Formats: sequence, C-alpha cells, structure tokens
Amino acid sequence: MVAVAKRCIGWRAKDKGGTRVIARIERLMANGMLGQLIRFGIVGLLATGVYSAVYLPLVYHVVPTGYAFVAVIPAFVVAATFGWFAHGRWSFQGHGTRTEGAGQPIKFLLVQGFGMVLNGLFTLGMVDLGGLADWTPLIPAVLVTPFATFALNRSWVFG
Repeated sequence: MVAVAKRCIGWRAKDKGGTRVIARIERLMANGMLGQLIRFGIVGLLATGVYSAVYLPLVYHVVPTGYAFVAVIPAFVVAATFGWFAHGRWSFQGHGTRTEGAGQPIKFLLVQGFGMVLNGLFTLGMVDLGGLADWTPLIPAVLVTPFATFALNRSWVFG
C-alpha cells in the first residue's frame, strides 16, 4: 500500500512535504491507527445512516416546528447503541483492553453524550435559531462529531 502511495505521489517524493505525508502514513499503518480510522469511518457511516433514519422522520412528522433538537436524543441513543457494539468488536479490535463491569460502557456513553451535545448544539444553532433546513445539521454531524469521538474513543474508552 505504501509503495502504491509512493508511486501515486512520486512526483512529490523529493518535496519534504510529500516525504512527510508518506512517513505519516507509514507510522499510522505501523501502529494500527490507519486501520482503526478506516474501520471507525465505515462504522461511523453506518451509524450516521441509523441516526438519519431515526432523526429525519421524527423531525418531519413528529416533533413540532422549532423543536428539531428534541429529535437528536432518540436518534443519538439508537446510533450510539449500534456504535458500542460495532466499534468495540470491529473498529478497535486488537487495540487496548476490554474490561468487565460498567466502567468501559460508561466511558463510551460519556463520549457519545459529548457527541450528542455537539449534534444538539449544531441542530439548535442551525435549525431552531438559524432557520436553516432541518437536514443541515447532518453536515457537521458527519464532518465534525466523528473526529472528536474517534479521538476520545481511541484514547480513553478503548485505549
């Protein structure tokens, strides 16, 4: 894989920036983080689908206008439940330890709660206060929240 990456950006190989990019990719591959990040992204996309499948029907058919943030709670609970099993068994396989008892699930719930608060703030600010379309908070929910929760999950929950 690194050889392919080197060939693809070989024209930049003499450039120190290109060399740094390749070195960074090699470090990520060596410590397993690249695979974790890819698996986390796949599970994240699936969890985003689960989240959207709960959030959008609620916001369009159940929750009164002006209260879209209320739909964030059940959507995040369902997506977080999916994420706990998928991330624990696949995304972070072979990384860190799995502990018995409630400690690790509580940490996971705290991280997901942080993500839910972020998504709730995006929704409140963009839809309820900003007047944007109901679907617009899904953009930062996909582009911001996953990176924050990946870092916390890798270092604190599954680390």
